[in-house]
Amino acid sequence: MSIGRVVVAMLGLSLSVSAANAVEGNSLAGPVGGTDIRSAFLPPPGLYGGVIYAHGEADGFTDGNGDEIPALNGLDITSNAGAAFLLYVPNIQVLGGSLGFAGVAPIAETCGRLFEFTPDKCISGAFDPYVEASWSRFFGTLRASSQAGAFPIFEGLAVQLGVGAIVPIGSYEPRAARTNGVTLGNNIWDVAPFVALTYTTPPLLADGTEFSAKVYWNSYAENDHTKYQTGDLINVDFAITEHIGRLQIGLAGVYFVQIEDDRFFGFSVPPDGRRAELLSLGGVAAYDIPELGATVKIKAQTTIFTENFAPSQGFVLTYAQKLY
Repeated sequence: MSIGRVVVAMLGLSLSVSAANAVEGNSLAGPVGGTDIRSAFLPPPGLYGGVIYAHGEADGFTDGNGDEIPALNGLDITSNAGAAFLLYVPNIQVLGGSLGFAGVAPIAETCGRLFEFTPDKCISGAFDPYVEASWSRFFGTLRASSQAGAFPIFEGLAVQLGVGAIVPIGSYEPRAARTNGVTLGNNIWDVAPFVALTYTTPPLLADGTEFSAKVYWNSYAENDHTKYQTGDLINVDFAITEHIGRLQIGLAGVYFVQIEDDRFFGFSVPPDGRRAELLSLGGVAAYDIPELGATVKIKAQTTIFTENFAPSQGFVLTYAQKLY
């Protein structure tokens, strides 16, 4: 079993996940910390970068009916991840929109156990990196914020199309006994086309209410070590927030549902194909620093319901800035 990504749905981490009787498990496309606010936008041309810290905890595991699996009551995983990221937006227009090329390189320490009778162990190293290419176009108007010194407000609709991939070059331990079931990399490709929409209203409560959602279709290759293949999975990162000058605050969440059975040596994994489903909700707040061309963001979430997955909770801190 691979348990390192058991907190993925909570944090949007590029870790590794397992089902109770799976040899391998799910991975979700997207950057460490997931996407939430402004998800369909690309910034003006330039080079951007930043750092991310994420903490997540998970215990227990549920079956296909959402009931706790007694044999996995002792599952206890804690993960602390850090990542650096870059985003390049060239100074060109395609069909009235912008192009963006991004990469995220995470490292982490994951500690835990599968069962109460096994000791805690820790493993640290590199997670599988995430890369994506996208096109974004804004249909709307740019207006000033009601508060001086804040970024302008993009009122209207932004659309983004693209494709992302988790590249299987992170630390991977095929013999789980060495790591007590905890491993960092997945050893599988995950290629995920995506579409994102962001709509900001005229001023209602403050500077405008933003609705954002980004939908990924994850398609997995077979793990050549284990001959296990995860079924296709759709994940949605979303947020409903309010712009208040430099502050943006509101609700954020992630939902995913597996639409195909997991397969082992080509056969569906009993009893239900290990199809996973999860909803996590929480709060998100971002503070813009226009004089530095920067934004600081914090997000915290907890699991609302889950099937064939582990309930989890945690938080993510992000700092992003224009470099050039």
